[in-house]
Amino acid sequence: MRIGFDAKRAFSNSSGLGNYSRNTLNSLLKYGSNNQYILYTPEVKTQLFDTFKKFEIHSPESSLAKIFKPVWRNYSSRLLKKHQIDIFHGLSNELPAGIYKTNVASVVTIHDLIFLRFPEFYKAIDRKIYYNKVKYACSVADVIVAISKQTKDDIIKFFEVDPKKIKVIYQSVSADFYVKSELQNLRTKYNLEEEFILSVGTHEPRKNQLSLLKAVQAGKINTQIIFVGKATSYTKKMKSFIQKNNMQKQVKLLHNLPGKDIPGLYQIATLSVYNSFFEGFGLPVIESMASGCPVITSNVSCLPETAGGAALLCTPNDIDELESHLQNLLANKTNRVKYIKKGIERARDFHPQQFAENMISLYSNLSV
Repeated sequence: MRIGFDAKRAFSNSSGLGNYSRNTLNSLLKYGSNNQYILYTPEVKTQLFDTFKKFEIHSPESSLAKIFKPVWRNYSSRLLKKHQIDIFHGLSNELPAGIYKTNVASVVTIHDLIFLRFPEFYKAIDRKIYYNKVKYACSVADVIVAISKQTKDDIIKFFEVDPKKIKVIYQSVSADFYVKSELQNLRTKYNLEEEFILSVGTHEPRKNQLSLLKAVQAGKINTQIIFVGKATSYTKKMKSFIQKNNMQKQVKLLHNLPGKDIPGLYQIATLSVYNSFFEGFGLPVIESMASGCPVITSNVSCLPETAGGAALLCTPNDIDELESHLQNLLANKTNRVKYIKKGIERARDFHPQQFAENMISLYSNLSV
């Protein structure tokens, strides 16, 4: 089969949708080599996607198309027949206009509908754009891939989609998290203490990083805290709390780290915390587990589903509960080892090979 992909995010997003796109494409490349994978992207940026040369890639060629890249992307369906595409997969919540007029089977992955559940986190114009894109994609796609049961339920609730059209396929974790990293230089490179708490994710109110700072401060916990993720306006609130409570020496905010360093940080962290208010999946939870790092995460949205009983759960706005879990894991090595073993077992379900097999099965059934 010749399978086309909207690969914009694989080249342009360092986390979230970008990770999903890269993990999907790399998994299929390694474990589904009988197919041909064709990428459509308005721009080829090489710094994030180091395996891109192994794919057939199409991007704007004419001067006009290069100027109006979003238009080129939105109407890329006109190229599919020319390139003899059998199936087109929109990896990030959308499909190109007019795809229903082609004979190409279509798949779209819907990650979450957070913009509908928590509209206060989004501008009105962005909510409208996201709504229209997702509604269109869900209406014209032959199959919708939901990355969690939570997302499937939300698609049914907000867009009244036939449940039979939706298939839940959990996303994969990069194979890098399943192998031992080179750890010798990481502690020196980032000035890490023997024990530290790791929190990975873009700084934003929904991801609730302030709760970790508050729990550590309230419990007078002296363990180093490492935040890894994109800085935003929310970072100012984090820094304000850090300064107000004299935690400058205890807390590090790291940005723009090489992707190859993240698995190693998980592998040497004492524990990780992902105390989000809402997620479509919660990839850092599985990244932590695959790396052998015990994890504390939220008891809301899809996170209990993702954790699968292999993490400590807490209510996102319950600082006392989070503090208790932190004290528990930090003081009790036996308990940490228990959750490490549970996590490694749980992470097997998200290995790239398992994911690729699920996706290839979906594509094969669609092409029959």
